[in-house]
Amino acid sequence: MQGSRFAFGPFVLDPDAGTLLRDKEPVAVGYRGLKLLAALVSRPGEILGKAELMDAAWPDTAVEEGNLTVQIALLRKLLGPAADGGQWIATVTRVGYRFTGAIEPLGVKRKPLPLPGKPSIAVLPFVNVSNDPEQESFADGLTEDLITDLSRISGLFVIARNSAFAYKGKAMDVRAIAEDLGVRYLLEGSARRAEGRVRINAQLVDAVSGDHLWAERFDRSLDDIFAVQDEVTGKIVEALTGRLSAPPPRNRPRNIEAYDLCVRARKLMDDSPQTAQEAHLMLTRAVSLDPEYAEAYRWLAMNHWMGWVHSGGPTESSRSVALELARKAVAIDPNDAGCRWILAYLLAYDRSFDEADAEFVRAIELDPNEADAWAALSDIAVLAGRVGEGTEHIRKAFRLNPFPASWYYLTLGQAQYAAGEYAAAVETLRRDETYRTSSRRFLAASLAQLGRLEEARAEVELFLVGNPHFTTRHWAATEPFRDAATLAHFVDGYRKAGLPE
Repeated sequence: MQGSRFAFGPFVLDPDAGTLLRDKEPVAVGYRGLKLLAALVSRPGEILGKAELMDAAWPDTAVEEGNLTVQIALLRKLLGPAADGGQWIATVTRVGYRFTGAIEPLGVKRKPLPLPGKPSIAVLPFVNVSNDPEQESFADGLTEDLITDLSRISGLFVIARNSAFAYKGKAMDVRAIAEDLGVRYLLEGSARRAEGRVRINAQLVDAVSGDHLWAERFDRSLDDIFAVQDEVTGKIVEALTGRLSAPPPRNRPRNIEAYDLCVRARKLMDDSPQTAQEAHLMLTRAVSLDPEYAEAYRWLAMNHWMGWVHSGGPTESSRSVALELARKAVAIDPNDAGCRWILAYLLAYDRSFDEADAEFVRAIELDPNEADAWAALSDIAVLAGRVGEGTEHIRKAFRLNPFPASWYYLTLGQAQYAAGEYAAAVETLRRDETYRTSSRRFLAASLAQLGRLEEARAEVELFLVGNPHFTTRHWAATEPFRDAATLAHFVDGYRKAGLPE
């Protein structure tokens, strides 16, 4: 990219100027090494063949492969280990090399997102101002609940949790944050919880004009926390729309310890099998403390689903338990969109397609800002053969959640593959946010369809390290396909890539 600089870890590389800085200090690197590093960091996560790299460093010159090996070794020594202890440059046996770090392009301004046609808002993470770091999860939970409450107002456009929390702990100008997220209004505040009481400060800012539209302090008993949340939501809606508009009543926990456990557990859902087990224990305790707490049952159902993902595929016993929990959550709180879309997703995997479709419709009616519902619906629509519809859904999810969890990129890459947009799928699935996940199977299939078989097989090899029991037959049998042509298209890509039958 002409004129670009690239930041990674403590380094900044300027290929045009021929400089590499570490913590703003120049690093002595040779001409060939600089050319190789520039080629690798300009395409992070992508496997570059040895011939391509030699052309970058020794254009129009015939050199032995050993020269490349020497230069890569010098670069590794110069850069040292990455923050996770691994190498910045990974070897892909018999193929080439890949830059593994996260790259931040400098000097290239991201295109601003257009403002929606209705009042748009992001709730920034509330700051924990108590002396107890254990109360951090309480402040996070307050933020998440306000996002949920506001998103259920159909007249508002509300940014999802994952993107709002991208700014946690960062000191940034409100205008810059609003421009990043494509919203006009920001809610920010602080929370202090101590000795059975809670103090909340909140203010609503118009990021375009810089005006403070509303600000208030609440000093209440901890038992009143949910009433305070309702009051804050009502004040914001009134400030933005000029009228009070309440969504359908929401199931609230009756036990504050159960609430705390649920808040802590939902932060652990996507991390690893180990943290998923921790979340399972917390959620099981939460429902034992409050058997009528719908959200805890919803996350427990999703926890079983994540168990399926980490174990390589759903089993009949875990499938039935998760579905039972999701049904219970909806029965307790039929007005919770999160409960509805999780039930819809599990019903699709149970091949109860009509019921699944109806639950998705109801979820979107209840909360049109529920980004995860749109992303999940995209997955199911693509596998049903409605690829254009699925692509539109995942695009809508990304607009509501510009900095999402890794599975959004998997879903987008899957939709791009299904549409035959293989090059776009490769670009999506090689993003650092998703590259090291099970999305590699779609990356391998996309590469294979492009005829890049060596790269495809290298990705298959990496995928099977983390998914040693994967078979195409089992995957095809358990995924909720409704369209034979779409299924055949995916299986064709898997076979060309060399995934096990």
